[in-house]
Amino acid sequence: MTGRRLTPLLAYVPTAAAAASLLTGCGVLPGATGGSREPVTVMTWAPDQTRATNMPGMPAMAQAYARWVNDNGGIDGHELRVLTCNEQNTNSGAAACARRAVQEGAVAVVGSYSQHGRAFMAPLEGAGIPYIGGYGISEDEFTSPLSYPVNGGQASLIAGHGMQLAASCRKVSLVRPDTIAGDKLPDLLNSGLRDASHRGAVDIPAVEDAAEYTDQADKARTRAGRENGCVTAVLGERTQTFFDSFRRLPAREGEDSESVRISSVLGSVGQPLIDRTGGPHSPFEGAYVTGWYPDAESSAWQPMRKVIKEQAFADNRVDPNDAGVQTTWIAYTVLKQVIESLDGDKVTALRISHALDQGAEIDTGGLTPPLRWRYDNLLGARDFPRIVNRDVTFQVVRNGRLVAQKPGFVDVGSTVLAAP
Repeated sequence: MTGRRLTPLLAYVPTAAAAASLLTGCGVLPGATGGSREPVTVMTWAPDQTRATNMPGMPAMAQAYARWVNDNGGIDGHELRVLTCNEQNTNSGAAACARRAVQEGAVAVVGSYSQHGRAFMAPLEGAGIPYIGGYGISEDEFTSPLSYPVNGGQASLIAGHGMQLAASCRKVSLVRPDTIAGDKLPDLLNSGLRDASHRGAVDIPAVEDAAEYTDQADKARTRAGRENGCVTAVLGERTQTFFDSFRRLPAREGEDSESVRISSVLGSVGQPLIDRTGGPHSPFEGAYVTGWYPDAESSAWQPMRKVIKEQAFADNRVDPNDAGVQTTWIAYTVLKQVIESLDGDKVTALRISHALDQGAEIDTGGLTPPLRWRYDNLLGARDFPRIVNRDVTFQVVRNGRLVAQKPGFVDVGSTVLAAP
């Protein structure tokens, strides 16, 4: 990063009105201009204040990142302007955000969350705008030639989770959303379980935004059995609701609290949820969790934590332990390095996507393996051909903290490829 072509930038101090615009529509992060290099406009979107999963920390992290780089001369002399948008967890909301990105001249959508890939990818593809570092929740993120995922999405998490559970669980019950995306999860989990010659999981679909899950919880516990059974729930923000219903089930005769172990994946269970539900006394104590990235205690997260401390210390939306915030940080790391590789006065969507397609290699400081999106780097799985990061981490909740169950990364590429 250099500031040789910019005059000193004014510090950006958000007003209450500007802060309120974060997810109520599409706001702009202003910054001082100067020098010959043109500003770079990008967008970050996520749902907020909806009945299903909400990710307000992702746009908030994007704004904090922009303040940080602009305070330090921009990205290779370019002021970074961040648009934010609430995609509302709906097809229409996702499409509206994508159209706004096109209208506002965004050169990329970065570090965003949406389940509605078909709705947002069509407008972006029509305008040639790359989608960098989506959360990995929609199928289109792993099929569109203009998508550059930084993790293996739900596919790698669920396949890896099956591998993690196979060593300890005799039977597994899977509670997952009754959605198109949710329909793929049983095959992926079973692919991981069968890596260890394990029987398949019991599939229990559930409404994603239900107020309680007593029936599903009872079925999951019953089918998991009484000996080394595991119940895993992957319901996004409603995972807590499910496990609230699960722990309220009446005790079965002759059964102790260790008869059935609970588990999930990052994004459905994370450190913020564990903290909210009691830390060391949380019902998630002892739970197995599969993640994309190193655990929160890893020193690899220190650069992100420093930026959050400097630029978003008082913003409780920006939790450094949140998987969405972490994904946004990694996505903007990609954006920064690819813009620096261009070394030009003007940055366009075409130049960014061309550089990524031609093999620009991104170093994320150990948060992921080096990222590269050339054809040779793509996993090529039938439903997820754009996966380039096939690594996951195995974690467990101990004394209220998510810590590594197994050191380092686990490559799940062959397991994802083996899924039906």
